[in-house]
Amino acid sequence: MTTLPREVSLGLYRTLYLARYCEEVIVRIYLDDEMKTPMHMSMGQEAVSVGICGALAGNGDVITSYRSHATYLAQAGDHRRFFGELHGRTNGTADGKSGSMHLADIPKGMLGASGIVGAGIPMALGAAFANQQQAPGRVVAVFFGDGAVDEGVFWESLNIACAMGLPVMFVCEDNDLAVHTRVTDRRGYASLAEIVRRYNCVVLEDESNDVEAIYRLGRSAIEQILSQKCPAFLNIRTYRYLEHCGTGPDTDAPYRKPAEDAFWKGRDCVAMQRNRLISAGVSEADIIKLERAIDADVEASVKIAKQSPHPDKASLYRGVFYETP
Repeated sequence: MTTLPREVSLGLYRTLYLARYCEEVIVRIYLDDEMKTPMHMSMGQEAVSVGICGALAGNGDVITSYRSHATYLAQAGDHRRFFGELHGRTNGTADGKSGSMHLADIPKGMLGASGIVGAGIPMALGAAFANQQQAPGRVVAVFFGDGAVDEGVFWESLNIACAMGLPVMFVCEDNDLAVHTRVTDRRGYASLAEIVRRYNCVVLEDESNDVEAIYRLGRSAIEQILSQKCPAFLNIRTYRYLEHCGTGPDTDAPYRKPAEDAFWKGRDCVAMQRNRLISAGVSEADIIKLERAIDADVEASVKIAKQSPHPDKASLYRGVFYETP
């Protein structure tokens, strides 16, 4: 396995740390009740979004689920607008009207997130068809949890994508849970990947929680999508640290397994990449300097969000239907 260029490895870490620190700030201030939005936290799962968006390298579009923070920050990177939206302010991604579950930045290829399980999957097909016709070489990645695979729309969309040879990457963030229900309690088959392999589709898997491994997986998927003119399905095992909806831990809940929690936290994606950089010769002092700069930028974003105005009543009627630019 070839070593990634240092700037790529460092860029992946920068984005991982940004996503992690943003959520650490949310955990710290959420109970102040200034963010009037439900939170579905990405903490623990950041490597999936960061690796895949890093592989797209700005030449792709992204649609994600309500667990949208890491994906938005990996694709769009604008933590000012991120915190503005979470605080319901006019400097947010949707002028403060969408909240955590509907983040978007169309010019940067972040086409949106949805609070409905599986809703982004067929939307990705439309975007992929548009790219197939108008922007050859541009791939769409759609992120969803393993619970979304139990929706009929996943299988319908997979079938159409394969039949039409659409440039779409189905990215399953497989944390083994549909809210609180394990895969073994809701599926009548053993291997999702084996079923998907029967379609005209590239199938790739990863269980490492390693951002560089996922980056390579994404690059491989993109190359095969474009060369074979077919979609790809990526099943990436991961683990969320916090509760399904909220900012607190729930490791004492019956559906959680303490041994599993310890296993995944021993493979923390942020710590793993940090240690890799140090082993590769990046000084810890330089890494700390990068981290402190991100900390300061994020804290400034929160301060700006709190000082920004709330949307006025007239804004409720804007952005509802198509408007002439």
